[in-house]
This record gives sequence, structure tokens and C-alpha cells, in this order.
Amino acid sequence: MTMETETRFNWREIVQLGLLAGIIALSLCAIGIVGTFGGVDVIGGVFTVGHVFLFGATMGCAYLAAQRNGGGRAGQTLVGGLVLGLLSSLPVALLTVAAEPINLRRFLLNVSPELLEIVAFGQEVRALGALILMAVASVLGLVGSGFYLMPPRTRKPVFAGLTMVLLIGLLAETIILAWGNQGLGLAIRRVVFARRGLSILGAALVFLIVAGLNAWWGSRGEQIKGRVNALPPGQQRNVRWGGIALGILVMLFLPVFLRTYLTEVIDNVGIYILMGLGLNIVVGLAGLLDLGYVAFFAIGAYVMGVLTSYGELGIAGMSFWAALPIAVGAAVVAGVILGIPVLRMRGDYLAIVTMGFGEIIRILAISDWLAPAIGGAQGVLLIPKIPVVGLEGGLVSPERLYYMILAGCLLAFFVSWRLRDSRLGRQWMALREDEDVAEAMGINLTKVKLLAFAIGAGFSGLAGAIFATKIGSVFPHSFQLLVSVNVLSLIIVGGIGSFPGVVVGALLLVGLPELLREFAEYRMLMYGALLIIMMLVRPEGFWPSEVRKRELYADENGPSPSGGENIVEPV
Repeated sequence: MTMETETRFNWREIVQLGLLAGIIALSLCAIGIVGTFGGVDVIGGVFTVGHVFLFGATMGCAYLAAQRNGGGRAGQTLVGGLVLGLLSSLPVALLTVAAEPINLRRFLLNVSPELLEIVAFGQEVRALGALILMAVASVLGLVGSGFYLMPPRTRKPVFAGLTMVLLIGLLAETIILAWGNQGLGLAIRRVVFARRGLSILGAALVFLIVAGLNAWWGSRGEQIKGRVNALPPGQQRNVRWGGIALGILVMLFLPVFLRTYLTEVIDNVGIYILMGLGLNIVVGLAGLLDLGYVAFFAIGAYVMGVLTSYGELGIAGMSFWAALPIAVGAAVVAGVILGIPVLRMRGDYLAIVTMGFGEIIRILAISDWLAPAIGGAQGVLLIPKIPVVGLEGGLVSPERLYYMILAGCLLAFFVSWRLRDSRLGRQWMALREDEDVAEAMGINLTKVKLLAFAIGAGFSGLAGAIFATKIGSVFPHSFQLLVSVNVLSLIIVGGIGSFPGVVVGALLLVGLPELLREFAEYRMLMYGALLIIMMLVRPEGFWPSEVRKRELYADENGPSPSGGENIVEPV
């Protein structure tokens, strides 16, 4: 029995994962992330975001090691986590002790006194700080492995509570500025928040509330779902539409609670949601990898700017409402023009060609050739706000513009939802799975592909038209390849083919960086790390579609719920 247990528990893997966690922590110190976020408190005076980056890899690797050695005894698992945590601290402990004597800052500018204060826990004797660092990392390695040993019904609420503590701690400054200076908000601020971040009492309250609600739903959720599913179809439909109506009602009153700054952030998120829903049709439903999606966004913005601007470049003096169909139509035509030459291309080749199309549009926008028409590098200026009867100045403030963006997103959701469940939507999904089989089934690939490009481009053109009026000017540098990458990333993170996933991805990749300005310098690094983690841990995304889950876990869960092996319904 002992030999069998020892065989199952792989100590070599413990050492490898421990050193990997140490290298990750050392790299984050060297590139400046730990030092930059060391001043951002999660729990005031106790725990910072810098500590999250410093010890996050330790806890993650300890959990992974426990998961891989699940056949071992609990005692071995905990000792393995302790050893892993100790090993993970060695590279940073060595940095703590050696940085000042050999003046490492000559070679690594980010190894600053502020960083050493964080990793040495404020100890002037750096060797003592290194010992504290090793002790803390060992304990957290133990916690990470112990977290795996918890029953799943306990683990999920604990994880949800800790995640919410981290999120609210990160957003503490924004929350205080928005709601914490008067009335009930001031009273809550004094209890829940410290000068920076959460107070210890506030962190405990947030953890207990979120963990408690999660545990309650875990025990009662299936029962509640079962009762709803047992209702007659008519009542189920009423419940579903009631939930939708309640959600829309909440969204209508959202600007009242969010105030100006947070509403501005939500406006930016909404524009990316509009683009994401369009690209989700092209990539998520039809499986056509489009990296030039920003081109349609630019076309919608420029057409709106040229048609409505009352500056030198304005040619028609139209109102927003008259120019909007033209801007969307121009984007749709551009989508068809792009689709025609790439009908026979797939995969990487399609991505390269579409990326080239996006760069062509950007270069044309900045060129002297089109400068007399669209302003070149100086762009289109003096674009008026959206006029609305009874509102002086139109949709000037973020709170007013919010409702225009919300209307566009709801329209895009409705159209996407209806298309997904239509005959055309099933043809797109068949195309995504296998073009040759789809063609053999009688699907007109030319028509289906062109419709995907055209409809996706139309959503992007709508987003570009709203963006132009929101900013009041249009410049070529607003339409770089990075915009396409951002939209594609939010689809992957949220869940390819999932409409709610687009919202989740936009909130994570657009909303959070807007609120956390410290992340701006490391945004692309965060994108890359998050995408790698998603591919390894949750490849279906945070909120995947049912079809996508069946595709990824068909071997684990058996045949699809329909009873057959086919993932796509008959076309």
C-alpha cells in the first residue's frame, strides 16, 4: 500500500512546479508589476495587489500539484504544498538579499527600493524579510493544496468569496468616489472601506455574504431550476420573459446609480459589446477568423463624421438619424467587398487577408490621397452630438448617450439571437464545423459567408457611427489592428459563440482596465496571460454557449443531449 501511494505522489513534479512558480514571481518582480501594484491595497494596510502577483503563482501551482497527485494521502498533499511554497519563494528571497549589495538596479531598473520593501515586508534587515517571505510562501502553498482537499460544495463558495473580496478591493477607490461621500454611502464607507481598499471587517463581510449566497444557491439552485423546468411551457415562457424584463428595467436605471464616470466606462464597454456581437457572428457562429474587423468600425465612424460634421469636411450637413443608415450600409457593402475575394480561403490564410484589409483601410484614412475628403492625419472634426427632440444639445452627457448605446446593444442581441436559431444560423454552424460537409449538404457557401461578413460588418459600422458622435471627432489612430485584437480577445475570454459571453469578456477586458488605470501599461501582457490561462483551464470561456460545451466535452459527457453524435442540428 505504501509503495502504491508513493508511486502516485510525484515529488519531482512538486519541485518542478515550485521552481516554476518561483520563476514566475521573480519575472513579475523584474518587469515591475509587483512594484507597480504594491501601492494598490486590497485590504488596507494588510494586503496589496502586488502581493497577489507575488504569491498568486505559488497558490495556483500548489493547487495544480494537489490536483495532479489526487491519489495521494491528505498529509502528503499538504506537505507537498508546503514544500512547493518554500521552493517558490527561493528566487525572490535571493533577490531580496542580493539586490542591494550587488546593486542589481544597474541592470534591472524595476528592482527598486519600493519593490524590496514589498518583498521584504518592510523589514530593514533584508535577510529577515527573506525569511518572512519564505514562511508566508510556505503557508500559502499549504493553503493552495488544502484548497483542493476541500469538498467541492465548500470550495466553490470560498473561491467566490475570495474573488469578490479581491474585485471590490481593487475597485475600492472608484466605489468610494462614486457613492461614498454622502448619506448611506458614507455610512457604508466607514464600515466597509479603509483609507485605501477594504477594511478587515469589510473584507470579512464581503466574503461571508458572497460565500453564503453562493453556498445557498449551490444547495438550492438545482431544486429551483427543477421547479421552473416542471412548469408548463407557457409559464416557463412567462418566467423567462419576466427575467428579461427585469434585467432591462435594471439597465434603464443604471446611470442613476453609476454616476458620470462609471457611466462613461459602461459606454465604452457597450461600444465593444456592439462590435463583439458582430464579430461573434463571423467568428463564433460561422467560424471565419476575421482580424480586419476594425475596418468596418472605421468606415462607420468616417461616414458618420463626413456626413454630419459642420466643419470644413462636412459635405451634407445631415443629422445623425439620417446618416446612420448610410454609415451602417457602407459598412455592410465593405463587408461584402471583403467577403468576395476570400470565399475560398480558410483558417490562417483568411486571418492574414482580413488583417491586410484592415491595414489598407487605416493607411487610406491617414494618406494624403484621401485627405481632402476625410482629413488625413488631422481627421474629421466638429461632429455634432446625437439630436433628440426635447433634449437641448442632444445626447451630450454619458448618461444620455448610455441609452443610445443600450438600444444598439439590445437590437444587436435580438438580431443575433434570432439569427442563431434560424435556418441561416444553423447553416453558419455547419460551415464552422466543416465547409466540405456543409457544401455537400446543399448549403450555398458563397451566400452564407457573404451574409456573415455583411451582418457582422453592419454591427461594427453601427458601433463606429455612435463612437464618432460620442468623441466628436474621428482620427486614423483610433482604428489600429489592436482594436480587432481586443474584440477577438473578449470573444475568446467570454466564450466563442456565446452572446452573454461577449458582455462578460467586454467587462473583463475593457471595463476593468478603464477602472484600473495602473493596468494600462501592462494591458497587453494581461491579455496574453489571461488568454493562455483560459485555453488551459477553461477553453470554453467564462460564459460558454451550450453548443461549445458539447463540442469540447463530448468525449467526457457522452453524446449530445439530442441523443445523436452530431453537434450541429440538421440544416
